[in-house]
Amino acid sequence: MALFDKVKAQAEALADKAQQGVAQGKEKIEDLQAKKHLDGLLRDLGEAVHAHRRQGGTEADVDRALEAVDTHLRQSGEAPPSMPS
Repeated sequence: MALFDKVKAQAEALADKAQQGVAQGKEKIEDLQAKKHLDGLLRDLGEAVHAHRRQGGTEADVDRALEAVDTHLRQSGEAPPSMPS
């Protein structure tokens, strides 16, 4: 009976590790999706600023793009991206 208990305990430990691995993988995927979404919002912001400054775009478009970035950052709890040096 002791052997069976050891095997059962090891199987449970392996199952727990597998579930932790799945949870970590899911979290990483969610982080990557959030980053990809933020990258798209920042690209849209850049396009809105360029259009406003060079092609007659409106400041309202820039404001909407900024608000979308701000909303994403608030909802995700992410820090704003830093500017390259």
